[in-house]
Amino acid sequence: MPKRARLYEMLRFIFVGGACFLFDYGLLYVLTAYAGLYYLVSAAVSFTLSVFLNYWLCLVCVFRGANAQSRRAKMFFFGSSIAGLGLNQLLMWSLVDLAHIHYMIAKPVAAGIVMLWNYVLKRRAVLGSV
Repeated sequence: MPKRARLYEMLRFIFVGGACFLFDYGLLYVLTAYAGLYYLVSAAVSFTLSVFLNYWLCLVCVFRGANAQSRRAKMFFFGSSIAGLGLNQLLMWSLVDLAHIHYMIAKPVAAGIVMLWNYVLKRRAVLGSV
């Protein structure tokens, strides 16, 4: 892939990721502050729903021409998402319960770290290079 095309792909990934982060972040707040769920439960629910939104947007907007995915590639995508959920939960717990940082401040930190994980693995999964 030419450098310019890869740059545009990365920019689309960042835009889609940002939209999914806002969805995740907003849902985390609503589920915790208004629905009264424990922040780790809210974080798991909001992260999981944002993964499905991200998957669809990655297929449609980011990694164009990736519609013909193998079952193995889809499994890899969602497997990496499960690992990303585990990493997100570990980071949230560490930042909130151990470092005593408010969950709404801890979330962007955790999301930034998980984003790096997601780009590398999900690109491989969506493009079928697993």
